[in-house]
Amino acid sequence: MAAAVVALWGRRGGPALLWGALGAAPRRACSSGAPVRAPTSAQELQSSGRGRFLLEHAAPFSAFLTDSFGRQHNYLRISLTEKCNLRCQYCMPEEGVRLSPKSELLTAQEIITLARLFVKEGVDKIRLTGGEPLIRPDVVDIVGQLHKIEGLKTIAVTTNGINLTRLLPRLKEAGLNAINISLDTLVPAKFEFIVRRKGFHKVMEGIHKATELGYRPVKVNCVVMRGLNEDELLGFVDFTKDLPLDVRFIEYMPFDGNKWNFKKMVSYKEMLDTIKQRWPELEKLPCEASSTAKSYKVPNFQGQISFITSMSEHFCSSCNRLRITADGNLKVCLFGNSEVSLRDHLRSGASEEELIQIIGAAVGRKKKQHAGMFNISQMKNRPMILIEPALMPFPLCQDALQNPQNSKQWSHTFSYWLTLRASLPKEGKALMKNKLTGQLFLPGSHPEQQWHITTGILQTQLRGYCVFQKAPSFTFDTKCLEASPVGQVSVDCQSQDASAGSKFSSRWLGSHTEVPHASDSLTHTDEEGRATMVDVGGKPTSRRSAVAGAVVCLGEKAFGMVKQNQVKKGDVLAVAQIAGIQGAKLTSQLIPLCHNISLNHVEVSLSLDEVRYAVVIRSSCQSWGRTGVEMEALIAASLAALTVYDMCKAVTHDIVIKEVKLLSKTGGQRGDFSRA
Repeated sequence: MAAAVVALWGRRGGPALLWGALGAAPRRACSSGAPVRAPTSAQELQSSGRGRFLLEHAAPFSAFLTDSFGRQHNYLRISLTEKCNLRCQYCMPEEGVRLSPKSELLTAQEIITLARLFVKEGVDKIRLTGGEPLIRPDVVDIVGQLHKIEGLKTIAVTTNGINLTRLLPRLKEAGLNAINISLDTLVPAKFEFIVRRKGFHKVMEGIHKATELGYRPVKVNCVVMRGLNEDELLGFVDFTKDLPLDVRFIEYMPFDGNKWNFKKMVSYKEMLDTIKQRWPELEKLPCEASSTAKSYKVPNFQGQISFITSMSEHFCSSCNRLRITADGNLKVCLFGNSEVSLRDHLRSGASEEELIQIIGAAVGRKKKQHAGMFNISQMKNRPMILIEPALMPFPLCQDALQNPQNSKQWSHTFSYWLTLRASLPKEGKALMKNKLTGQLFLPGSHPEQQWHITTGILQTQLRGYCVFQKAPSFTFDTKCLEASPVGQVSVDCQSQDASAGSKFSSRWLGSHTEVPHASDSLTHTDEEGRATMVDVGGKPTSRRSAVAGAVVCLGEKAFGMVKQNQVKKGDVLAVAQIAGIQGAKLTSQLIPLCHNISLNHVEVSLSLDEVRYAVVIRSSCQSWGRTGVEMEALIAASLAALTVYDMCKAVTHDIVIKEVKLLSKTGGQRGDFSRA
């Protein structure tokens, strides 16, 4: 016990240092105005919970960097700048961020002064962050000066990788010995959509350059967001096969400005289950007590993967991190809104002892753990771009951001549908009809939850069942096609005056299209007349492909702006391309009776027709399976067309989407199809 007291008492600062460890400053006066006396014996220390911990676990580590729960903070993250050379839609709030004047940011000398102070008190790892740290002109010099600080073991940087290839040789020579590179997709077009800039190949070059220069491992940070990149998990794991990478899958976290939503978060366990289905031999790796990552490795792969479980399984109990923002504020918790300006005290001439006491008091106030994810999402905190590389997805429909109320309503509606689906028994429930009103409702539901059918045909997915009701105002009957290997219901709304047989006649389209093997039997319904999915389990697998198209007529003005890439919402063709690809992968969630198909390839191309002032869309899908991919190709073309409309509607509403049609398909029992 005596040795413990001496170990603390003997460190730089003497009694003041130990007194700071107990959460107070030695120069502070009590309410009576008399100076507060520092503890002078082990008995007095024992009277304090924090004092008891320090006496029992005292080590040559600064008491000022040890909080009231015994966590020793030896890892400091310093933001070098608020600026960034990308405009990530999941990072930058829609209204942008107000950058601090240059005079309010820490100078290189102030950064080194604070770094030296923290290292003297026990910090042995410093990570440089941003914004984007590598756009700061003096970053190489800062790394070089940090390297000269005795006792600092690790100098790391978190970067988006755009400037990495150019700067890395000089950074390595200056003393940089660890790298984290942010990369959320392996698809170049999606990368451009997410960050609003080109640069995917620069990032990949940076990753390979880091491995060439001997960095082991090169950490790749991937924020996983539902609906954006969770389908790339396996691709990122495969990325570690031949490269010494540590791909770190990060649970999407809430910050001010990123409209965090629980449904967008993919949990660690869900990600792990997905990966284990492909690599059941995945091995768990040991980790350090203070590590934020749960690490795994596929046998015989050069690299590994990790999961940062900030939301589902927080690691607050072992947190050893402190942060200094670019404007010099100390944050003891990333999710806390409490900050202390070290810059102001430094510029006002505070001594080293006074700075240590200020830091110690802030660390002493650190809470046991951060709030729950929902509380965090409501908390007023800095936008992520002003703290570290941010972690926020961006809705595909840009109008949702411009009108948060619409976005909220859509989110609530979608959430209710998901809840309803999950609540239904395995065999499904049939909607019942109110004999007085003719309305359909789900037995046991509240009135406000009932689905009222006013026009058209209602198609509601209920665990494989679909209920159809014809509104009185419609004068047509329905006729379904013969069972086909595509696993979808094709409903031909045939007018009563249409000719019988295999032709589909439409008074609206004014055309006749040959449909092979039409049948009068309703093969997609059960014995009670309710629509149901086709069981394709017994059908043979084969190569399936489909091509679909659409045309969006914009008019001369909007067409010219698209051609010159002058639409305010961004690159129309690039965004529409990504929308089409995403839509193809979500077909089974959009069309009730479609099977969930594993697509081997999706391609969406957009070209400009200057004669018609139109965007011509062509989509193609390929798969190897028991069902066709016609609907996937049609959804891709349709969503690409709708995205073009959405992005151009501010210019004109005189936009016509037409010629949405299947152009060709191959594979399946019904044979190939090609439109003349």
